[in-house]
Amino acid sequence: MHSPILGPVVALVAWSLVMLVWMFLVRMPALKRAGVDMSKARGGRPGILDGMVEERAQWPAHNYIHLMEQPTLFYAIALTLALMGQGDGINAWIAWGYVGLRIAHSLVQATINKVAIRFGLFVLSTVALIALTLHAGIALLH
Repeated sequence: MHSPILGPVVALVAWSLVMLVWMFLVRMPALKRAGVDMSKARGGRPGILDGMVEERAQWPAHNYIHLMEQPTLFYAIALTLALMGQGDGINAWIAWGYVGLRIAHSLVQATINKVAIRFGLFVLSTVALIALTLHAGIALLH
């Protein structure tokens, strides 16, 4: 039998892959419009395309990077809760909330990119992550 908290883990990985495809579909035409010859392009530092392609074409890429940052903590704590037998009930609900907030953050960043909205979603998802971490800590101490 699997832990219910694994559902949100799989969902967020799947969403990250959706954003990877979205980034590719937006960025490749933008590179072509900017005259970047991919056969001659060389690797560089992160963000090197900022300023080379239109800003809006970078938004999905910026979000994909964000999905590789804080969500790694979510994966760690969700898997910890699953291993501890604490991945059901309120923890599963909080995990689904975290995933929903991260998806909403992605949609805002990749479309309208309003920082105030993104920041609010980020704060709420961080609160969910803190709650999961506190629950894991409490379970560990008992």
